[in-house]
Amino acid sequence: MTTTAPGTVLITGPTRGLGRAATLAMARRPKNERPDLLLVGRAGPALTDVAGEARALGATVHEIGCDLARLADVRAAAATVRELLGAGAVRPLRALVANAGAMSADTRLASADGYEMTFAVNYLAHAQLIGDLLGSLATPARIVLLGSNTYHANFWRRLLGVPGADWRDPIDIARPATGERSPGMKASGLAYSNAKLAILYYAHELQRHAGPDIAVTVFEPGWMPGTTLSRDAPAAMQAFGRGLSRLPGISTAERSGPLLASVALDDKWSGLRDGAFVLKDKPIDVRPIALDRDRERRLWAATAELLAP
Repeated sequence: MTTTAPGTVLITGPTRGLGRAATLAMARRPKNERPDLLLVGRAGPALTDVAGEARALGATVHEIGCDLARLADVRAAAATVRELLGAGAVRPLRALVANAGAMSADTRLASADGYEMTFAVNYLAHAQLIGDLLGSLATPARIVLLGSNTYHANFWRRLLGVPGADWRDPIDIARPATGERSPGMKASGLAYSNAKLAILYYAHELQRHAGPDIAVTVFEPGWMPGTTLSRDAPAAMQAFGRGLSRLPGISTAERSGPLLASVALDDKWSGLRDGAFVLKDKPIDVRPIALDRDRERRLWAATAELLAP
């Protein structure tokens, strides 16, 4: 339970899956704990629908249309947030939840800015948004990034053919693939794992730049097979994932969404910072590969280069 005024929460990717469940979990809170909501996602019926549902639950909601694959859209969304805050249309911004994600089935696909799509949406768009809004957060504040244990390959991931990260210089990771499309989902899985490792490196370095009153954490919702993240996967793989999602103990958006909302809002998590990694409802240690000061510094510098207008 929160004991301080909840203020406003910005969440990206609120229209489906985990983001929708987290958005509605925040909107369902008692009035004295309910934050105002800034919903940043692709404009259209899905964004309108979740905003309407959150308003019906009592929340003050503003929709901000944004294609995260376009950095110009991200910059415009941040400008809109600053305008809303400046006009007093919402309460002070206390939390930013970088939830949106994508896994492109073809790593040759480029974003509007020429970057590999998975890296562009999962990592670069959020680095742009956070950088633009860091000075607009009202402290104490929280930044919650969406992580994934796919950054390392354990026994089960290797069995399922899910590769761990293969880190390279960030400028290289940001380049779309060339040549023939790689068969299966190995290349796209690798791109996703690299993007999630980048998020861990970024979280650690972001904390060093954000100062002591902005807490940076990384939330892992658990494995959620069959979500819209895999919508570009072959039909057979999607059907397999939907079947797995019905097994007992498997994470679902409905189970993990409220946990993400809790990490953004509740006092029980107020002591977490420095990119602490929360697996559903438990902080855990990351693998040594996810703690590398040289890589973190290099990613920060390369990100500035990649995001330069």
